[in-house]
Amino acid sequence: MGVTIHPSAIVDDGAVLGEGTRVWHFAHVSAGARIGESCSLGQGVYVGNDVTVGRNVKIQNNVSVYDAVTLEDDVFCGPSMVFTNVHNPRSAVPRKAEYRRTLVRRGATLGANCTIVCGSTVGEHAFVGAGAVVSRDVPAFALVVGVPARRIGWMSRHGERLDLPATGHGEAACPATGERYRLDGDTLTPCSSPT
Repeated sequence: MGVTIHPSAIVDDGAVLGEGTRVWHFAHVSAGARIGESCSLGQGVYVGNDVTVGRNVKIQNNVSVYDAVTLEDDVFCGPSMVFTNVHNPRSAVPRKAEYRRTLVRRGATLGANCTIVCGSTVGEHAFVGAGAVVSRDVPAFALVVGVPARRIGWMSRHGERLDLPATGHGEAACPATGERYRLDGDTLTPCSSPT
């Protein structure tokens, strides 16, 4: 299957790209980047040196994945969404030694034009709505929207909204797969497989 790199893209010597990964127009992958199998880096994507990208990650057009960011398997980064790595940037004050790490867990979706402020962890299968600004950790399966991002509900692994309150107790099934989930306060847990 190999790796597909568009002629206009730049992949620096030393970068590791997994089998089946595609790098599209005008993208730039830095030498220290580690990118897993079957990933897609859209037009104008930048990937820094201290970046790890898992398998089957989709990074849509015009996304810069800066140093100190880790994307686990099956993460979706929507068009023009933003990562940061310095909490209090000043042009005149060098702060490369103060980067705060950002972790996006397996299966999470980061909607178009959202911003993930450095130092945050986005939980497994969480869903960040378009344009949201995440400035603190997002629980697994949570649906967050707004500025600043706030939890308004829960999503299934399949990416369907569950019929549950933002906090409280209850059970619901994914409308697409039938997989059941249990809400206990601020924690959602899968409790059955699809039927």
